[in-house]
Amino acid sequence: MQILLVGEYSRLHNSLKEGLLAMGHEVTLVSTGDEFKNFPSDILLKRKYDSGISKKVKVGLFKLFGLDISSLSLKNQFLQQQEKFKGFDVVQLINESPLGILPKHEKEIISFLKENNKKLFLLSCGTDYTSVKYAYEKKFRYSIFNPLFNGKISEQAFFPALKYLKPEYKDLHDFVFENVDGVIASDLDYDIPLQGNKKYLGVIPNPVNTERLRFKPLVPEEKIIIFHGINRANYFKKGNDYFEAALEKLQQKHASKVEVITVENVPYSEYIEKYNSAHILLDQVFAYDQGYNALEAMAKGKVVFTGAEIEFLECYNLKADEVCINSLPDSDYLYNKLEDLILNPKKLNSISVNARKFIEREHDYISIAKKYLETWGK
Repeated sequence: MQILLVGEYSRLHNSLKEGLLAMGHEVTLVSTGDEFKNFPSDILLKRKYDSGISKKVKVGLFKLFGLDISSLSLKNQFLQQQEKFKGFDVVQLINESPLGILPKHEKEIISFLKENNKKLFLLSCGTDYTSVKYAYEKKFRYSIFNPLFNGKISEQAFFPALKYLKPEYKDLHDFVFENVDGVIASDLDYDIPLQGNKKYLGVIPNPVNTERLRFKPLVPEEKIIIFHGINRANYFKKGNDYFEAALEKLQQKHASKVEVITVENVPYSEYIEKYNSAHILLDQVFAYDQGYNALEAMAKGKVVFTGAEIEFLECYNLKADEVCINSLPDSDYLYNKLEDLILNPKKLNSISVNARKFIEREHDYISIAKKYLETWGK
């Protein structure tokens, strides 16, 4: 089977590609690399005009004429290579806006893909109209919009998520759902808002290539090392302020027992190397299930603070704190959870081993690739 994967977040499509290739399929991945993360792609579309004088010119043109030259450049790069994007058995978009360009340009590309290939699927992964609307209407117990509702961040600063509620993105959403053969969710955070949608095919867990992620048993040391990776643009959205408040209190009370490593805005390849020495990784607060960074860290045997709500525990028949620690928007709660692990390091080893087994059981990249093939074939 020939498969085209369009767009990339957090290495999801790369891992799916590896699983499909291992089964003998032909796979092409086209993306923009997801900004500073620099994820690999077979066909890399380069985002231009995002720094220096050229960025100022771009902003001016957009304000005067509504012309986004970065978006136009990416669309043109795609269309200049259009022969490479024809004749696939399956095309999968990683998001309703898979290349992160203006809706009118996304629609042109998606129309081309629909017309020139056999089947077209959408992966609900990352912010999109359905998940943003559900969260904005406060249907979750808590969500990425809590910082906005609590006045920590302005609507302007939250534009990257709020834009999906604008008419042009709602129109893009309707257009995509009308044209795709089906929609797949990457985890429970996207599964819950999609329940009842006639195009929804169900959740397929994120694929994780455990062959390239070596499990490292947690060795007791004088200090427990805690890793906190920050994407500054998503600081409040990921709940980093709660983590930092908990870490500050932890360092004040247990300075001799902990070491904290904090990094900001580093490429993916550097990010996964920097947390290798850590025992604990702080991922995100406003989630019900694990995102990709958390899963890869769990595969390496790290004890991860991330989404692990009751819906997740019931779905996988797990106990609280069995494979990871559920993060909540409460710095005192996070501090207490961290302190408990610092004072009872044997718990770290148990969770570490369970985490690796869970990833091998539920997220193996070849098993997940098979699930995609089954779903695409229905």
